[in-house]
Amino acid sequence: EFVDQSFIKEGVTIIDVGINRVDDDSEKGYKLVGDVAFEAVQGIAGSITPVPGGVGPMTIAMLVENTVEAAEKSLV
Repeated sequence: EFVDQSFIKEGVTIIDVGINRVDDDSEKGYKLVGDVAFEAVQGIAGSITPVPGGVGPMTIAMLVENTVEAAEKSLV
């Protein structure tokens, strides 16, 4: 969570693709957070993707699509 409100302008769209494990007092002993301090920028940014639950599934889908496409091209 190193990107805070000092890095952004009002109304920007933030796509947070980072994922980091931060120690906390929960049962697991950690929580997952993005590179952007979500709570700190939420009132400033026009929109922001959450972490976890943001762009991760789309990233995986595109990696699979590109892998399949590369495999198909190698068979031709």
